[in-house]
Amino acid sequence: MSKMTGIVSFFRDGWGELKRVRWPNRKELLSYTVVVVITVIIMAIVVFLFDLGVSELLKLIGLG
Repeated sequence: MSKMTGIVSFFRDGWGELKRVRWPNRKELLSYTVVVVITVIIMAIVVFLFDLGVSELLKLIGLG
């Protein structure tokens, strides 16, 4: 198989896979997006509080 035939086959197979994908409708997409945004906000708060706690701990022991 030549290199060009392999590349064409790759993209043809990829296009076939995309046709079989079940794409979410607008309502599902909105709900998934809300879940992701809320999760990111919660994780940002957790990381911020952890960082704040470690900073305060380092200040207490004189390293910060």
